[in-house]
Amino acid sequence: MTTEQARLRAQLADEMLKARGEEGEVVVTERRGHGRDLARALAPRARLVIAWGGDGTVNEVGSALAFGPTPMAIVPAGSGNGLALELAVNRRPEDAIRDALGAVARPIDVGELDGRLFFNAAGIGFDAHIARCFEREPTGRRGLLTYVRVTARELWSYRPRNYVIDGRLVRRALLITFANSGQFGNGVQIAPAASVDDGRLDQVVFEERSRFATLCGLPRLLRGRVDRVRGWSRVRVERSTIESDEPMAYHLDGEPAMGGARLDARVHPRALLMCVR
Repeated sequence: MTTEQARLRAQLADEMLKARGEEGEVVVTERRGHGRDLARALAPRARLVIAWGGDGTVNEVGSALAFGPTPMAIVPAGSGNGLALELAVNRRPEDAIRDALGAVARPIDVGELDGRLFFNAAGIGFDAHIARCFEREPTGRRGLLTYVRVTARELWSYRPRNYVIDGRLVRRALLITFANSGQFGNGVQIAPAASVDDGRLDQVVFEERSRFATLCGLPRLLRGRVDRVRGWSRVRVERSTIESDEPMAYHLDGEPAMGGARLDARVHPRALLMCVR
């Protein structure tokens, strides 16, 4: 986001607050992690904190507000907007802000992986690899087309690994995803039946039969029919442990991270208040 874009967003937010007769403070993030710091500072004196950005920004703000009394809302402006799409947040900033200010807060579940919180989805394996590649993409362009292009490029060389999931050996797992909502973003469904308020995470495992079969299954992923792809399985869990013979890369709401040879996941039911219409 450019300085001019940030200025225009801040101006619009300020105008919307004044039009609604709301007292508010508009702040702009300056670095990675700044959203968490700002939300933590604002929470004690705010009736609502609105995160304007993508899933990464939502993660930062949500991590600061989870387990507390201050609700959050979203103005979607990222490359995927997975949680915002799942919650049917209006894509027009003016409408999203207006809806948030007038909404009644409701609780949603919060996921945790390796001691860090997530709100949409977290994953190990190929989706974590893509998150890292996406972050390093030299063009700087985001969005569904870039995601598909990077996925197609990296799929040729990526090799599935063996994992132990809750004591069970899983061979050639392309990815292991913990889904709080149904999608990665951009409407790409990974767990079509997932719910943000059922008190559980959908643990999705995709065991690769062959690379050809995986390539043939990609269109179903994009059309929301991934549950019909061979090798795809899902269980609903409250807790889970993933083990490997080497440190595992993972992602939290699309943001890449590196963990150890064991990763613990869990759900925190109704841990975040969200204002959506």
